[in-house]
Amino acid sequence: MTELTAATIDRLDPRVATPAYDRSALRVGIVHFGVGGFHRSHQQVYLDGIAAAGDTSWGVCGVGLLPQDAAARDAAHAQDGLYVLTSSAPDGTQQSRVIGTLIRYLFAPDDPAAVLDVLTDASTRIVSLTITEGGYGIDDATGEFDPHDELTLLDLAGAEHPHSAFGYLTEALRRRREKGTAPFTVLSCDNMQANGHVAKKAVVAFARARNPQLADWIDATVSFPCCMVDRITPVPTAGTRQALRDEYGIEDRWALQSESFIQWVVEDHFPAGRPDLASVGVQLVPDVEPYELMKLRLLNASHQAMSYLGLLDGQTWVHEVSRDPLFVAFLRRYLEHEAIPTLRPVPGVDLPAYCDQLIERFAGEAVRDTLARLAVDASDRLPKFLIPVLRHQLAAGGPIDCCVLVLAAWSRYLEGGLGKNARTITDRRAGDLLPLVAQEHTRPGSLLEYAPVFGDLSTDRRLVAGYLAAREELGIHGSRFAMRALLGDRT
Repeated sequence: MTELTAATIDRLDPRVATPAYDRSALRVGIVHFGVGGFHRSHQQVYLDGIAAAGDTSWGVCGVGLLPQDAAARDAAHAQDGLYVLTSSAPDGTQQSRVIGTLIRYLFAPDDPAAVLDVLTDASTRIVSLTITEGGYGIDDATGEFDPHDELTLLDLAGAEHPHSAFGYLTEALRRRREKGTAPFTVLSCDNMQANGHVAKKAVVAFARARNPQLADWIDATVSFPCCMVDRITPVPTAGTRQALRDEYGIEDRWALQSESFIQWVVEDHFPAGRPDLASVGVQLVPDVEPYELMKLRLLNASHQAMSYLGLLDGQTWVHEVSRDPLFVAFLRRYLEHEAIPTLRPVPGVDLPAYCDQLIERFAGEAVRDTLARLAVDASDRLPKFLIPVLRHQLAAGGPIDCCVLVLAAWSRYLEGGLGKNARTITDRRAGDLLPLVAQEHTRPGSLLEYAPVFGDLSTDRRLVAGYLAAREELGIHGSRFAMRALLGDRT
């Protein structure tokens, strides 16, 4: 067994590709907050290609803010930032490679000054973020900055040094402004419509609460390009690490698996400079929105559509649900009748073919993605993925049956979090959601009144009537019957 480190990389199984560049020549050009599995399977892969082409100025310094990020710190330090990524195609073929562009990792609670130093250094020209859809503190109902996470609130209260992503960004930008150093570009890589605009609103609002003049300067000077990111990446497990041991004899505490498909579409606005992203397959476009909406309302919303109905049916794996003819028919009904009509034309994309490809990707068994992963933080995901489709169709008088059934299934899934044998509901708003679901039996439709998720939708009679009927049907007959009924088969 070979433990993965910089010293052992030349001794790995030759079937595992290794960095085709001198890692010692890499310099930090990007600081990234939130080094989770997705960042490591997506942005790092593109940057690894940039380095392999000879540009060594875009190495990455990862930053962790949360207590659970200490595990990433330990893995990165033990393995010199290296890890093996195994990608799996729908036909089951796999490729494994060592990614080498993460050259530094800072756990912010250990040394806040070190994080500010690297952010302030003129060589840092991009600061990217994967801090989850709910990490920006933007209220989905009002569109305003209204943070509730402990670290941001601590910074807003006047903490001595930064704790949150926004605290670090604004303090670093303040220092760069004071020193006459050009500001870095802030690049959100989270799954949100207009993610760059969302990031800008959050950073500017945070700065305004601390220093209005700095906020005005950030608003006028700092670039926040939008982008669309796509690669299905399950949470690594002990099985991920064991598979690497069994196949290649490599001990990698940070082993990662993803699908083979990868896409990144970026608004090309990087005043401080950027790597040659187009050379490694990134699509640089003037308007990301059509691609964003396509991905959010087709792929991400499909994940939401399958997860609660699948979990209610006792299913575990995404690939099994995606091979079940009933679930596939339901997903296609959602995609073709409810989601696609809400989209603008997407340059270069055949939307029906894209949907066919989605079903094929979801059905890939080797990725081993779980429905439980898709159900995490639904109160942040549904308002960004599925509910915009519902709002559009309600305004247009269009079909809403699939969206409504998904919301009713989410309600029934949440209901399973009540009582002595309750399932664990992983959602930052679970404390608000569960009492509302508990009231559904005495005050039907109570969940729809939760404004942070639904805004004013509880006043729409068509939605409420459909939701109540779907909830009742799910409670009596279950998700398979409800899907068959929606599709016109009540057997």
